[in-house]
Amino acid sequence: MTAEPTDERWAALRRRFTEIDGDGDGYITHAEFREHFPELPGEAIGALDQAGDADGDGRISFEEFVRLTPFG
Repeated sequence: MTAEPTDERWAALRRRFTEIDGDGDGYITHAEFREHFPELPGEAIGALDQAGDADGDGRISFEEFVRLTPFG
């Protein structure tokens, strides 16, 4: 059985996603990650693509973001 986030956690995830999604298009791009996490090395962004970009489009959707985020 897979743990599901609570309503409160869903709201927190949505707020954080929206903060990072600077242009509001519903996706987080590499540039938006770099803007919000300037200390993040390029290798980490590549790892995010491998771990989270399920459709391979170079962007992270909200659904992909949720899968990358622990619910604890």
